[in-house]
Amino acid sequence: MLHVFSEENITEFISLRNGERKLGESVSVITNIETSLETLQNNNAKFVILGVPEDIGVQMNYGNPGAHTAFIPALKTLLNTQENQFINGSDILVLGYLDYLKERTNFKASDRANGDELVKGIDTELSKWITAIINAGKTPIVIGGGHNNAYGNLKGLSEATKDAINVVNIDAHTDLRKLEERHSGNGFSYALEHGFLDRYFMFGLHENYTPQYIFDMMHSHANLKYVLFEDIAVYKTTSFDDELNKALDFIDKKPFGIEIDLDCIQYFPSSAMTPSGFTPEEVRRFTHVLAKNKNVSYIHICEGAPAVMNDANAIKQVGKFISYLITDFIKAYNKQNSK
Repeated sequence: MLHVFSEENITEFISLRNGERKLGESVSVITNIETSLETLQNNNAKFVILGVPEDIGVQMNYGNPGAHTAFIPALKTLLNTQENQFINGSDILVLGYLDYLKERTNFKASDRANGDELVKGIDTELSKWITAIINAGKTPIVIGGGHNNAYGNLKGLSEATKDAINVVNIDAHTDLRKLEERHSGNGFSYALEHGFLDRYFMFGLHENYTPQYIFDMMHSHANLKYVLFEDIAVYKTTSFDDELNKALDFIDKKPFGIEIDLDCIQYFPSSAMTPSGFTPEEVRRFTHVLAKNKNVSYIHICEGAPAVMNDANAIKQVGKFISYLITDFIKAYNKQNSK
């Protein structure tokens, strides 16, 4: 189900200019799907880009479709980013994307059994590749797609490290809904249930969109911590940086993942777009601070849905912002690991 890009495909994405070098001119690709695992092991890149352009899990969670439209714009913008003293394209391998576009096109959200089966199939395929990337000594950068894919990331990291792992999620929602059909609202619930997830910090939850049964569960579970968006931005009872430090202290003693749901950003085109949320700069800072930690093991950027705007400019802006987050992550990670 993995779709790989040839060097020619990558070149088609790049706008070349004399005297300049773009990241896409230096990135690696998988030239042969049959030898992809061997290539992962032998390639010198530190970071592996993997797309999961689907919105089946989002539709299963009654969200707006469109999350399948963010990966290619993000990849194009990343490949056209300037290679300079701050970032080097040779650090990046573009693995490709998990191709569920046909399944997505034929999917009907009312068919709950089929949706459950499809999302579980994506779980299996994604976790396999996350494990392979980490076992190759590299760091996955996963671009969604729906937040249902958090489960595959957590399972893949857990199976690679042979231990339950930690995660921090900047999100308006917990995604700790009931263990029913698999969808974008219960990836973390299933990761807890199956023993892949140890500590989970939720950063910026919205009071209005968190059910009481989930608050009750979090209050009774020592390994679940959260801070409300309202406490940071409205009531001002705490600060963004103070809570970021608390989150890091809570999860940084073992390998952990960074989960970024773009619906946490005010007016960002996403499957659950909000008029009240964090700024893009705050989310970039969130990424920068966490990526500097030695135990950070992957980043997942999800729920971007430029299609909800029906605007060509929105596609470019979503791609550009995701690219900023990717490069912020790489730069901060490299700064930490160069010490």
